[in-house]
Amino acid sequence: MSDPLGDDPGGALGGLVIADFGRVLAGPYATMLLADLGAEVVKIERPGSGDDTRSWGPPWVGEESSYFLSVNRNKRSLALDLADPDGLAAARRLVERADVVVENFLPGTMDRLGLGHDAVREINPDIVYCSVTGFGGDHQLPGYDLLIQAVGGLMSVTGPDPATPTKVGVAMVDVITGLHAAVGILAALRHRDRTGEGQRVEVNLLSSLLSALVNQASGYVSAGVVPQAMGNRHPSVAPYEVFETADRPLVLAVGNDRQFAALVDVLGLPDMASDNRFATNAARVAHRDELVELLTAVLRRDTADAWFAVLTDRRVPCGPLNDIADAVALAERLGLQPVVTVDDPRRDVPIRQVANPIRMSATPATYRSAPPRLDEDGRIGQEA
Repeated sequence: MSDPLGDDPGGALGGLVIADFGRVLAGPYATMLLADLGAEVVKIERPGSGDDTRSWGPPWVGEESSYFLSVNRNKRSLALDLADPDGLAAARRLVERADVVVENFLPGTMDRLGLGHDAVREINPDIVYCSVTGFGGDHQLPGYDLLIQAVGGLMSVTGPDPATPTKVGVAMVDVITGLHAAVGILAALRHRDRTGEGQRVEVNLLSSLLSALVNQASGYVSAGVVPQAMGNRHPSVAPYEVFETADRPLVLAVGNDRQFAALVDVLGLPDMASDNRFATNAARVAHRDELVELLTAVLRRDTADAWFAVLTDRRVPCGPLNDIADAVALAERLGLQPVVTVDDPRRDVPIRQVANPIRMSATPATYRSAPPRLDEDGRIGQEA
């Protein structure tokens, strides 16, 4: 186990040191989650420009990219030129003391620098070394979220119809891959705690997406059915889509017959629950168009918020179509504390961020520092 480079922040992962060579989103998201839980993360960046996302704006918070701020809190920044012998030597000193290395360069890059898994293991035998790639370690193909959404099948099941493939409105593949990376790192650390043995953890965007396609991928793999885009409809459940109301859209997510019976009772259509066309989920899917027409005729008589109130009271899953501001407000009303403010004496204004969603009773997530300025912890390069 390595010695912390600074004060031990405590938490579930207190004392853990992560050398973070990750860039953009998947790697930085994984290491931020671990940093929130107490790990000490040193982010290695290019001198002068730093992580690509430092320049990805608008939106800006002052002169800083809100994109970069979203995934880099609780970290230190160390700018190193890995093509320079002094920079490379500083990086090697850091990984020698680290518990975990995270990197998402093109496959082979870290090996050429002398910082690949085999080289690091020679100087740090129990290292947990996590590589994040686009298409696996044997393929030197750049992996960007939009590209993986396209070639990985996600866009084929997203959008209004099969002729209009559509990307998800956030880089979801990167986020999912970052989560898989964090899980793999924690599992490898648990193994090391039991055996003293480090190991290599590999995740890639394509495999992570295929896993996250869950029922859609299973429909093909197990049943030979190639799914297609259905807009806001669900291939296997009804009613499970967006409906018109008197003012704005309302989502119904009715997952069982009890919920359907409660829905049609509230709508004044109780006989639908025993109608052979709608009595079971399979029947409702088969008669979806008739079902939607009957439900929409009633839902148009009142507002989305009115339906939300009465249907929720009957435990029917539903909700108005919110924008992100509405969603944050809803989470606040529910007491979920979705936003944290990180005070930082180096900035004129506090940094507001989305909170870590993991709740732990004994070792909760902490928000010790705002995302770092480039190379503001450069002294680590001499200390490590």
